[in-house]
Amino acid sequence: MNTDFSRIYIDGEWKKGSSDKTVENVNPFTGEGIVTIQAGDKDDLNEAYEAAVRAQAEWQKELPQKKRAILEKVVTVMEDNKELIIDWLIKESGSTAMKAEVEFGASINIVKEAAGFPFHMEGKIMPSQTPGKENRVYRNPLGVIGIISPWNFPFHLTMRSIAPAIATGNGVVVKPATDTPVTGGLIFASIFEAAGLPKGLLNVVAGRGSEIGDDMVTHSAPRLISFTGSTEVGRHIGELAGRNLKKTALELGGNNALVVLEDADIEQAVESALFGKFYHQGQICMSLNRILIHRDRYEEFTERFLELAKNLKYGDPEEKSTNVGPLINSDQVERILKDIEASVEQGAEIRLGGQADGNVLEPTVLTGATNKMPIAENEIFGPVAVLIPFDSEEEAVDMVNDYSFGLSGSVHSSNIERGTSFAHKIHTGMIHVNDQPVNDEAHMPFGGEKDSGLGRFNGEWVLEEFTTLKWLSVQHSPRDYGPFISQLK
Repeated sequence: MNTDFSRIYIDGEWKKGSSDKTVENVNPFTGEGIVTIQAGDKDDLNEAYEAAVRAQAEWQKELPQKKRAILEKVVTVMEDNKELIIDWLIKESGSTAMKAEVEFGASINIVKEAAGFPFHMEGKIMPSQTPGKENRVYRNPLGVIGIISPWNFPFHLTMRSIAPAIATGNGVVVKPATDTPVTGGLIFASIFEAAGLPKGLLNVVAGRGSEIGDDMVTHSAPRLISFTGSTEVGRHIGELAGRNLKKTALELGGNNALVVLEDADIEQAVESALFGKFYHQGQICMSLNRILIHRDRYEEFTERFLELAKNLKYGDPEEKSTNVGPLINSDQVERILKDIEASVEQGAEIRLGGQADGNVLEPTVLTGATNKMPIAENEIFGPVAVLIPFDSEEEAVDMVNDYSFGLSGSVHSSNIERGTSFAHKIHTGMIHVNDQPVNDEAHMPFGGEKDSGLGRFNGEWVLEEFTTLKWLSVQHSPRDYGPFISQLK
């Protein structure tokens, strides 16, 4: 398996990018450079897409067992190189060792799930309203899929698109985030190359969004753009794709809430909230943005939450006991600190943390906040917990639904049916009773509503995104076209 990630990967070849710009890969904890990559430009991108088109024409005709065998080999290559992958996740994306281990496992599950997809490309034989006709429906690959990957869970969220795209007979071009060009892109070229994937099917062009971002979408080759990232960028991609009549699979931002009803098990709710808020520094689209607690249990919850949050270990992500590592870059730290400051000016109180050392932001807890303060209204994407009281279940529903996002959520109640009833009232793509919102299973539909995105990943649902249907009819006996033809004879 190639471990020199200083070059981009096009048509089965590792090559120097053609741009005069570079992608500087930096460790977010130490600030030290990891690798410098000569960036790809529009010519490289065009070459990559053309390679994918050529390779896909043959790949779609390949036997399903051959496609499955490649993906099974991918699992083996990943397992053989687990330490390498985890090391890169830690040093490039700031993942703690605990988070990197989970991300690796989730990615393995995605590939294993996708390995069965070549045998799920099923069609139908259906009746016809025309005598002597047989209707057939075929499921075919789209052709080429463009993937723009994120920096927060780069390995898992990129594999979530690559594996099913390859499994369903498509070619792929990946543009990784510039903060994680390896774990969000180039490492997959190495893995799939080692697994024996035919040349040209998977191409990775590391480059700046300002130089090749729009062209990733507008190029004539891709029929679908898979993007995970901010709603702002997702809107732009959607507009570009719409003008070019392309499909999109967009997993965007969230303003996820955990709701603690008055009959909740407080210990269970606190533990759920700690994980849902501080796991991977809160840099997950599903992370908790707001923790809403019934006023009758607010003090009890807050006391216990602070008691445990004080024990969170933060700092070096390479230390196995670290709970909270660095944010991806200084811009994220500054943005969050501004929202904290503005919210404090409006009456919120910092009960824990609130300071940063480099890119490490202390686990922070705010009380006395309202649902309209910046730290609640804006997607935090960092280790800041906001505890907000409510007085009634109806008020809690309104507070959760008050914003235009609808990705994930959670509710705690000792009455399962009550919790389920509450969950049905929340406008979101995913929600969990007596748990927290950070859940992702390879066989379950993943995606959001409203400003949180379009489409669904995982399981049978991703087949709908990455394939298309063709109606083919067969006229077994001569068709009678009635007077249109008879009057001509």
